[in-house]
Amino acid sequence: MRLLARFALLPLFVILATAARGAEPSIRRLDGSRISIGAASRLAQEALAAQGVTGAQIAVVNEGKLVWSEAFGLRTLEPRQPMQRTTATWAASITKGVFAAYVMLLAERGELDLDLPVARQLPKPLDQYEPYRDTASALVQDPRWAQVTPRMLLSHTAGLLNFPSLEPDKKLHIHTRPGTAYHYSGAGFNLLQFVIEEKKGRTLDVLMQEAIFTPLGMSRTGMIFRKEFEDDIADRFGADGKFLAATRRFPARGAGSMTTTAEDLARFVSALFAGSILKPASCREMLAPRISIRSLHQFPLGPEEPEGLEARNVGLAYGLGWGLLTRTKYGPAFFKEGHGDGAQTYMICFERHRTCMIVLTNSDNGELAFRPLLEGILGNTVTPWEWEGFTPQFIEQARKNGN
Repeated sequence: MRLLARFALLPLFVILATAARGAEPSIRRLDGSRISIGAASRLAQEALAAQGVTGAQIAVVNEGKLVWSEAFGLRTLEPRQPMQRTTATWAASITKGVFAAYVMLLAERGELDLDLPVARQLPKPLDQYEPYRDTASALVQDPRWAQVTPRMLLSHTAGLLNFPSLEPDKKLHIHTRPGTAYHYSGAGFNLLQFVIEEKKGRTLDVLMQEAIFTPLGMSRTGMIFRKEFEDDIADRFGADGKFLAATRRFPARGAGSMTTTAEDLARFVSALFAGSILKPASCREMLAPRISIRSLHQFPLGPEEPEGLEARNVGLAYGLGWGLLTRTKYGPAFFKEGHGDGAQTYMICFERHRTCMIVLTNSDNGELAFRPLLEGILGNTVTPWEWEGFTPQFIEQARKNGN
């Protein structure tokens, strides 16, 4: 029996929408139609229960403002504690998008050159630094390394694989000419973090806390675990509903260590739309297409990856830290997914109406609920579900392959 079917879903929602006197508050879908808060809540409960999702947070932003936030299910099983809107939850790779905004802030201030090769921004060769002594020897000997820039690292076009652990020799290698092809790389984000920390002389958790989280009132967000999260933080659970891990991310990683809430991420995107994090020109630069994507899947299951019709239809591309849909009937959108052990997360924002939906889960079953949630509540029919790997067939195959 599915986990959520065994436990009553607690009505932990806050209604923040405004409506005409006497009318039930509602969410504006992308096509202009509306769904009531009550109907959205019921739809979410059903979708999450159907897929056995242990716990989840959902937030929706309309016209740049939070209009609905609700928590479902459980944050821990022993003891059984409800997921709350304030529960710190591992965002996994959504971290990359928020980190990218911080990088753009540094560039805006003249503190980081996005187009100066990384090798020239460090006073020593990369393999002479302790964190890269064992992994960067082949990288620094490759003449293409001298071409890799922060902009390439942010757009996943540096030619690096996701992590060195995927390489036969467990070392960093460049596989394509820098700037010419899309290869998702968490290692690239962590490398850029290293450059920034060397320049600034402080750790990323302190830098982002000062520059973004504290100014925006993101009080439940941190790049590392903090003591004040301890009483309200989500454990993580596998597809079978069994405990996988407590959430205690450390050290800070630009690729994916951030713990947050759906409401705090709503504060972040609202600030992006309002121009209170980045100047409009910097935000446009971050969300401008850097590389077009035509593959069937973001993470191919085999060496022969065909082109995908989905990607072409929505103008799939990558900007700086964010995936982009450049050609949809609802206008352009930016998105980021997160995939970790017991943490499946997704957020997408449509620029024309400054409308976003954020879903954080503490369950490996979370991805199976994304499509019914986003289509049913937001009317989002344009996310490339196959490319994202959010289809049941892809998820099942990936689990068999150990991914």
